[in-house]
Amino acid sequence: MDKIDRFTRSRWLFGDDFEKLKNAKILICGVGGVGGICVDALSRAGVGKIVIIDKDTFDITNQNRQIYSEATGAIKVDEFKKRYECIEAINELITPEFIQNFDFSEFDLVIDAIDDMSAKVALALKVGDKLIASMGGGKRIDATKVKVASIWKTSVDALARKYRYELRKAGFNGDFEVVFSTEEPRCKSLGSFMGVTAVFGLNLASLAIRKILSKA
Repeated sequence: MDKIDRFTRSRWLFGDDFEKLKNAKILICGVGGVGGICVDALSRAGVGKIVIIDKDTFDITNQNRQIYSEATGAIKVDEFKKRYECIEAINELITPEFIQNFDFSEFDLVIDAIDDMSAKVALALKVGDKLIASMGGGKRIDATKVKVASIWKTSVDALARKYRYELRKAGFNGDFEVVFSTEEPRCKSLGSFMGVTAVFGLNLASLAIRKILSKA
């Protein structure tokens, strides 16, 4: 507990449970404005192994909300891998086909921070028992309206409403927690504010930590 290193304050906070974080393996799908902050928080907290999947590169319009996006043109997952030894980077597009063929068995948790609805549904069908997911973080400015609830208990969030519809249509009858907002969107285009998208990512990270610590 007295060792001084980058995780000293994590050990002070988590005590003996810090070993659970060190031994955890988490998969994060999508490292944009929401997923990227989640990756950063979990890496800094001391999670032992984080696998990240994203096919995107940074462009200048990412710089209003995404960390490391000053590296315009760079592969997103590679920028995170450069900074954290715990990260394994997979530069792949997340599609239903990719999800069907990917081995999720080694992960304690799977975090969905992607936008594509077909991929979100496929992910829930494959790993709903260890999934937490982000709903719509864009078009909003009020961070106090960001909430965590069962996917079946959200309100206002149009993405969550569509997600529930698609899950029911696909025959999904499980349950998992999501991060969403009760704020009405302020615009029709894909406007975004880091004060909200980062809060989505930090809520995903907080929820992930609590789930890891609650394991026997």
